[in-house]
Amino acid sequence: MSKIIALANQKGGVGKTTSSINLAASLAVLEYKTLLVDADPQANSTSGIGFDPRNIKNSIYECIINGVDARDAIQKTETPNLDLLPAHIDLVGAEIEMINLDSREYKMKAVLDSVRNDYDFIIIDCSPSLGLITINALTAADSVIIPVQCEYFALEGLGKLLNTIKIVQTRLNTHLEIEGILLTMYDVRLRLSNQVVDEVKTHFEDMVFDTIIQRNTRLSEAPSFGISVIMHDANCKGAVNYLNLAREIIRNNGLVKDEALASTETV
Repeated sequence: MSKIIALANQKGGVGKTTSSINLAASLAVLEYKTLLVDADPQANSTSGIGFDPRNIKNSIYECIINGVDARDAIQKTETPNLDLLPAHIDLVGAEIEMINLDSREYKMKAVLDSVRNDYDFIIIDCSPSLGLITINALTAADSVIIPVQCEYFALEGLGKLLNTIKIVQTRLNTHLEIEGILLTMYDVRLRLSNQVVDEVKTHFEDMVFDTIIQRNTRLSEAPSFGISVIMHDANCKGAVNYLNLAREIIRNNGLVKDEALASTETV
């Protein structure tokens, strides 16, 4: 039985898709069978891992709206142990089409439950909104990671997201937990970055991951090649950060297969 983790934040530009791709790839490299689910109509996770959304026949949209079997939509990636359930632009219309459906908040859960036993981890990249697709993702998930950028408006909108999570926990998914708040785009040279880290840790204490994702050129380049940063440059800071995040999540969930995973490495 896999652990399903959604990455959600209604703010754009917080490193949500970058984190989804590279966390999923890191878990896969650490030999955990992982499915990356692109639940964003922009389909950036799909293109960022090497697929052209325009050439996708079956996607998460067809699974949710037309009842296509998830296994007929899942694609194998170049990364061993990593599969993708892709998205394309049609997903933007799914929210309107779902309005009159019965159990509309549980459509993604039904899709993912059908393949849940095939994976150790399922990572969902949510769209930058709090619409019905994101609600579906939170209803399907066991936990949620909230990426927060180390920039001036870091905490803006976080209260609204936490309130949405609380509503989902109360009404739709009582088992949903917050896996952690992930600090991204950290620049060690900037005083502001350090101030944001201190502010977030003061507000949220134990909810914040120990691992912080640093700004890194290789991390920014990787999507243009359609690969994760680990496949692009396994020794760069970005790759090491996401491998450490994967190890932290594995440890926190008591899923360590190998003692070697228990130690984190730094660059």
